[in-house]
Amino acid sequence: MDSMFEAYINNLRRQLDGLGQERARLDAELANMQGLVEEFKTKYEDEINHRTEKENDFVLLKKDVDEAYMNKIELESRLECLTDEINFLRQLYDELRVMQSQINDTSVVLSMDNNRSLDLDGIIAEVKAQYEDIAAKSRAEAESMYQIKVSHHPLHTCTLFTTG
Repeated sequence: MDSMFEAYINNLRRQLDGLGQERARLDAELANMQGLVEEFKTKYEDEINHRTEKENDFVLLKKDVDEAYMNKIELESRLECLTDEINFLRQLYDELRVMQSQINDTSVVLSMDNNRSLDLDGIIAEVKAQYEDIAAKSRAEAESMYQIKVSHHPLHTCTLFTTG
């Protein structure tokens, strides 16, 4: 019976040694797995930080794009207003040039007096007064037309020369 117990004890010791070896192998595997988990955890945290950085970069870039777009819209609006103003001023210039040519085509009639004592100063003053009268009328007409066009022109609603 001793030999049977001895065999049984030896069998249990072999199982105990096998379990000890299995435990050592499993402990090594556990340590390896914990190392992998830590490595993956570090990589995951790095990726999260990288993603957060990229999201922040995206927000900043989007803000820059939005500002550039708003600036573009404002510049296009100013360009349109300035183009309207240039076209309006060209029309006004053309009309003023036509009026100026009409003024240049106006002739002054002088009557000659056979009187030998001509009053040249008086004649010059009279001609000058006539020219000034014609110029004043033309200026008043041009100013009136300009005021009418300015008040009815779409440019009148634009805000010109804004600073910003």
